[in-house]
Amino acid sequence: MTDQHETLPYRHVLTLPAMGSAVRIARETTEQVVTEWGIHRTHRIVGPALLILSELVTNSVRHASALSPNIIVIYAGGPDTFAFAVHDRHPYQPSLLHAHLARRGGLATVVELTLGLGGTAVLRTDADERGKSIWITLPL
Repeated sequence: MTDQHETLPYRHVLTLPAMGSAVRIARETTEQVVTEWGIHRTHRIVGPALLILSELVTNSVRHASALSPNIIVIYAGGPDTFAFAVHDRHPYQPSLLHAHLARRGGLATVVELTLGLGGTAVLRTDADERGKSIWITLPL
């Protein structure tokens, strides 16, 4: 099965050390990416996307750094879609549905904001089950 993100014409990959500065660097890179892809900084998805990304990177730094010294942020985009994923190599697979229903914690915020923008949040497990990516897809 082809990943829908692979068919989007724009792509950028950022590898960061799993440390506190990763959040700032990821946010700054996201601002640069959306600008380069023609999405204005005042577009309704940009502010929430930055918050969602910050929560995901913070979670990886906080919970996965012992087993995942690097975090990878993958951006994909097209004329009507902006998507990004945060990947780490920690085997824990959080339940996005449970986080949303529990309405607490960073993942609950991620899912609530994503759904509120008409987007999707999907957890993808690595083939070896030793890592995962959380993909956020937002309509433009």
